[in-house]
Formats: sequence, structure tokens, C-alpha cells
Amino acid sequence: MILSMLVAAMALAQPALSEPVKDASASPEIRHSKQSGPLRIAVIGLVHGHVEGLLWNASRREDLKIVGVHEPNRALFDHLAAKYTLDPSLYWSDLPAMLDATKPEAASVMTTIADHRRVAEVCAPRGVHMLFEKPLAFAKADADRIAELSRVHGVHALTNFETSWYASVREAKAMVDSGAMSPIRRMVFRHGHKGPKEIGCAPEFLHWLTDPEAGGGGAIVDFGCYGAVLSTWLMNGERPTSVMASASTLKPAIYPRVDDDATIVLTYPNATAVVQASWAWTHDNKEMDVHTEKGSVHCGKWDEFSTRAPDAALVRSTPKPKPSHLENEWTYLRLVVRGQCDVDPLSSIEMNVIAVEILDQARRQVARPATR
Repeated sequence: MILSMLVAAMALAQPALSEPVKDASASPEIRHSKQSGPLRIAVIGLVHGHVEGLLWNASRREDLKIVGVHEPNRALFDHLAAKYTLDPSLYWSDLPAMLDATKPEAASVMTTIADHRRVAEVCAPRGVHMLFEKPLAFAKADADRIAELSRVHGVHALTNFETSWYASVREAKAMVDSGAMSPIRRMVFRHGHKGPKEIGCAPEFLHWLTDPEAGGGGAIVDFGCYGAVLSTWLMNGERPTSVMASASTLKPAIYPRVDDDATIVLTYPNATAVVQASWAWTHDNKEMDVHTEKGSVHCGKWDEFSTRAPDAALVRSTPKPKPSHLENEWTYLRLVVRGQCDVDPLSSIEMNVIAVEILDQARRQVARPATR
């Protein structure tokens, strides 16, 4: 049975996202690392499939050094240690003990989303900067707590999105900011894939992705977060005046507990954003369209970029190269925790708290009764 909940009426009853975000850069100031050489990084959690990207990079790069790995499931650590030639001595079952003994500069957080707050409560008081795999959280209370910890203890709480490293979206933002493509009137975001089971996600990853308590929802959180943060960034941190959401389970035999297809509509005073998040695309999908009064911009993966003037043909072009500090998440993390580059807005606590507010409203609107 397809579960679909259109909730425009509910959205009208929802309060606008008007509460101010606490400034994470306020006193005390960020305590940047004074170390040099490879970034000393701790890996917290191995249940997020994206952790393999870090393990692969650390095995080949000279600017990264994993100093400890915390994962309650020792068998999972042993499996990945064999695959990426990790020294068994890196394993820690006790997170505070690992941080106290290894003293990392930063932590890559690859736990369930629900565990992000718990990790921040351990890392921040120890002065450990954090890079969370997207999203920062799915509940507003958790995002607010992480922001508070970041501010009080002077550490970065950054969020990593694949699209942050696309030259295409950087070029789009530059064109909007320069006035070449402005003002924005409509944004459309299409993110997702065939589904985590269909693309072969590991069992430990699939387990929590399809658990509404651990992941907050299905596609609405997993891929709705992209449009939520990108629209916030394009609108320079402006909150939407309303959030409307619908969600369906198109494949209940595979995903009985969570949605696998969702749409979020964000209304701004002078623009609209449509966030299409799905585990039912026929292909991997990470696309963004920005429509303005001077034309439109299409951003595909990485360097796929095109523009279109009003009533004119599509023009494909190559976006400008990214700044060197934004080459990838690991280069960026090393530089930002050492104070050698500014915090990129797409990863910032300010933008991501707003993105979580959007997700929280959306997922509450489409929440289904709890099942045993």
C-alpha cells in the first residue's frame, strides 16, 4: 500500500522558521589546532557507508593520519581493517578513552544520525573538531545542542555533503551573487538513487537507514537534506516562511518502516524551492536548477553545468575551478581546523541548523504511526 500524506493544510499551521540561530563563532573563539603535518583524525563509527571513502583516502594520502577508530561492533572493524590495512591497535570500544589517549585534532563522525548529538557531547568538551556526515541531525533539538556545544567549547561542528565539492554548484552561486543570474525565483533540487538496498549498501548501513529512530526517516532525511542546505545557502541563510511536505512508500516490501519518496516545498517571500528526494529514481541523481529573472542555471554532478537565457537555447560550459581549499572534504577539514581557511557556509553550523529545522518540520508532517 502506498502511504502518501499531502499536508499543505498542516504546513500553513506550522510556525515560520523564525528563531535566530546561535552564533557558533561567538565567544569563546574557535580553538584552532596548532599542529602541522598530516591531520590527526579519529573515526567515530563505521556504520555509515561513506566511511570507506575516508579509509581509502587515508591509505593513500600523506596529509591524513587516522589515530583511532571507535566502533562498538568489533567484527565490523575487523572486516574494514582487513580491507584497508588498518592496524588493529587503532581499535577502541570506549570513545572517551580513545579521545583522551590519542588526542585527535578532528573526528570524522560516521555513526547513525541519531548518535550525532551524543558524539558531540563527548568530543566538544575535549576540544575535538567534528565533521559530521550529512545531515547534521534530523531533530531541531539535537542541532541546537550541537551548535551550543560548538560555541561553548570553541570547536567546529561541520557537515559534509557530496555536493559541497561540486564546481557546478559553486559556479551557480557565484552567478547569483554577482547579479548575472538574479533574483532567484524558483529552485528545484533532485537528489537520490534507486534505493539503498537496490544499490547494494552494506547491511550495517541499510539497517539504520531504514530505521526511523536512527535515521529520522527514509528518503526525506537521507536526500531531502541536500535541497534543504542548498536552498538555505542560495538564499544567504534566509529561513523559509513555510514548509510543506509529502512522502510515500512506493516499495513497501523493501521499506515498510520509512518513506522512499518525498517532496518538500519551501516558500520564501520572493522565491520557491522544491526539494525532490527519492529512493526510487532510475539512476543516481544529484541535480539543481536555479531559475531567475535573467535566466536559469542547471548544475549536475561535479563539473556538469549549463545556463539558459530567457527563451534561448541551453548553453553548456565548464565551471571555474574550485578554490584549492575546497578541493575535497579532507583537504578542507585539515585547513579549517588549523585556521588556514574560512569556514565554508555549506558546511557551517549556522546553515545546517536551518537545514535541520526544515527537515524537522517536513518529517513531522509526514510522520506515520509507530509500528512494532
